[in-house]
Amino acid sequence: MILSFYGADHEVTGSCHCLEALGKKILVDCGMQQGPDEYDNQTIPLVPGDVDYVLLTHAHIDHSGRLPLLYKYGYHGPVYATGATTDLCGIMLRDSAHIQEFEAEWKNRKGKRAGRLPVEPLYTIDDAEGIMAQFVPCNYNEPVELCEGITVRFVDVGHLLGSASIEVKVTEFGQSKTIVFSGDIGNLNQPLIEDPQYMTDADYVVMESTYGDRNHSDQTPDYAANLAQVIQRTFDRGGNVVIPSFAVGRTQELLYFIRKIKADHMVTGHDNFDVYVDSPLAVEATHIFNENTIGYYDKEAMELVRSGINPISFPGLKVSVTSDESKAINFNEDCKVIISASGMCEAGRIKHHLKHNLWRKECTILFVGYQGAGTLGRSLLEGARSVKLFGEEIDVRAEITKMDSISGHADQRGLLRWVGSFSPAPTKVFVVHGEQTVCDGFTKLLQQQGLDAMAPNYTARYDLLANRLLDPGIAQVPRAERKKKTNTVFGRLQAAAQRLLSIVARYEVRTNKDMAKFADQINALCDKWDD
Repeated sequence: MILSFYGADHEVTGSCHCLEALGKKILVDCGMQQGPDEYDNQTIPLVPGDVDYVLLTHAHIDHSGRLPLLYKYGYHGPVYATGATTDLCGIMLRDSAHIQEFEAEWKNRKGKRAGRLPVEPLYTIDDAEGIMAQFVPCNYNEPVELCEGITVRFVDVGHLLGSASIEVKVTEFGQSKTIVFSGDIGNLNQPLIEDPQYMTDADYVVMESTYGDRNHSDQTPDYAANLAQVIQRTFDRGGNVVIPSFAVGRTQELLYFIRKIKADHMVTGHDNFDVYVDSPLAVEATHIFNENTIGYYDKEAMELVRSGINPISFPGLKVSVTSDESKAINFNEDCKVIISASGMCEAGRIKHHLKHNLWRKECTILFVGYQGAGTLGRSLLEGARSVKLFGEEIDVRAEITKMDSISGHADQRGLLRWVGSFSPAPTKVFVVHGEQTVCDGFTKLLQQQGLDAMAPNYTARYDLLANRLLDPGIAQVPRAERKKKTNTVFGRLQAAAQRLLSIVARYEVRTNKDMAKFADQINALCDKWDD
């Protein structure tokens, strides 16, 4: 019974873990790296055709984004997820594939003029469609038997519509073990969705630590009032409020707050102000939220629904789907709220809105979610005086602010509350999904609380039956050193090794003769250089 770590290890994104038991390989999440790609882990570091099952905690791309790549390289087994996660992935993975194709086309247009070789998209729409056909929707708290000896259960973790912690029960060699994968643990008192449900039984726990080094405010903020203040002061000086927002989850929460702001007349002197949701993905996601209420919405949201009120709709709400509709927003001189993806400003239409509004001192850029290290959003929050957008240097004159406590992640107290619910304490807690110092610091905190905890490295392997580390994996390189070595010869060597891994992953469909020949050549190369 072996647990391996293939993503979000001393990193915030790219979650991917593999459990091997009873001759089966179970992949838990297969997320995409976002921001700096420390380990170039967009590749799949194992043979996809050898995987038997995939379990998905939730739909966010840093947990689901490499599933089409898994399909492209030969995985054709089931993907188990909740019904709402299945619906959301239906739009998110297709959108991700569209972005891959668009960016490859754009790079090739530029590269052709420069005489560079063409690049291929990471995966295509066909790959996204292929993996979606393999999804198996599951209900919360209903056991699902993967095969004899392995049962899984999805438990609401309160992070996103349909998000779950996953309990895996395995019996092997007469020993039974329960392994719990936390997924992203939700914050308390979020709009629309339920609070996290706590679990009590686990031998091993794999848990996130995104906010393991900080706490949210002791008092639950009045989100609607705080947002109304930002809108009021920005409109009073004649500007726009631009909100970079994740299309799925955060955008719907903002609509929930703005509906209340409008219903209670919390912004004065600017009656009937317009709110633009400029993201085709966010528009589709909002439809899915409207279709998945029962079993997913919390008590307050359901009371609105039963009263005939749509919790995330209101007069003045406008949606932009086409690029022409998106461009027209910036030709409208009225004060307005613009909600656009992506949430960390790394891609999508938000970059166009930043170009049109960052230089205007009357405008406000409002951040409402976590900004990963190295992202444009983090740079703006840290005080960048200018940024480059579409090859143009843009001065930052707008008000840059954030609403700290709008977070879909549990804070340090919430994480401790979640892991503290297990009784007796787990044999081992593996801390993942956090920046390097956060992972290590939260691990030490758990140890001080009396828990046996460790923060595994990328590619680490752990024997759950023997309770021992088999392979320590690849240790994280300090960020300063990593940046310094980016263009070194050693970096070229690492890139070549990753390329070899990606080629090996595609060889599963080749003939035995070809595979044997390739293996002999790789071994000969290793023998030559392994001193």
